[in-house]
Amino acid sequence: MKRLAVLLYGVVSYSVFFGTFLYLIGFVGNLFVPKSIDGNPAVPLPQAILTNIGLVLLFGLQHSIMARQGFKRWWTKFVPKPIERSTFMLFTCLALITLFVFWQPLGGVVWVIENGFAKGVLAASFALGWVVILVSTFLINHFDLFGLRQTWFYFRGQDYRNLPFKTPVLYRFVRHPLYFGFLLAFWSAPVMTVTHLLFSVSITAYILFAIRLEEKDLISFYGEKYRAYRNIVPMIIPFFFKGTAKGPAYQTILKSTAQDEPNEAFL
Repeated sequence: MKRLAVLLYGVVSYSVFFGTFLYLIGFVGNLFVPKSIDGNPAVPLPQAILTNIGLVLLFGLQHSIMARQGFKRWWTKFVPKPIERSTFMLFTCLALITLFVFWQPLGGVVWVIENGFAKGVLAASFALGWVVILVSTFLINHFDLFGLRQTWFYFRGQDYRNLPFKTPVLYRFVRHPLYFGFLLAFWSAPVMTVTHLLFSVSITAYILFAIRLEEKDLISFYGEKYRAYRNIVPMIIPFFFKGTAKGPAYQTILKSTAQDEPNEAFL
């Protein structure tokens, strides 16, 4: 029964994540949801700005602290390892739902794109961003990232097998395609309101900060292999910048990642 309960916990957590992810698409795009990023201001401007920044900070702190390896080592003294990732995702969803509920429109418009072709390009770019996000998760391991793989191993009575470090498809052009997808979706707005701009700027700032923390952990986890990868592949914008490759040894390290046996994984 315990194994079944753990598996059901993982399935429920994943369902909550997927529903929250779909709502996020509607929230940012002002599509099909009862409350989206834009609307009529309901509170004074200074209060709205402080509220929105506080909501983004709440999400950023939750996500950054709970993703650190040191926190995980402490956290798993109380939370069983098979449900640690699922629990992390539940807290992330809770932080996002809090943002959806308490988000405050500011009023005002920064730009309006009226050209039909340009609007179509931005709409396609918005959709592409979300596709890139989902594809990026599946290229590594979608179900491991969101906790289902861990609960499934426990349900089967098997030891968890860590994922290898690998650089499939999109990861050979940009180190963080998932973050690139978010930025593409958040900034592709034919109508950029002041509210949307505040959201995009604050989330972009958080992403750049989070990457620094994440890459510090990745370097400590994978060592020279990740350093080599970082020196060759751009951080977040494909083809925008390429680090200095230092000869065939760097290419050999990257190619070898495809043949790695599962040993360690940064989650």
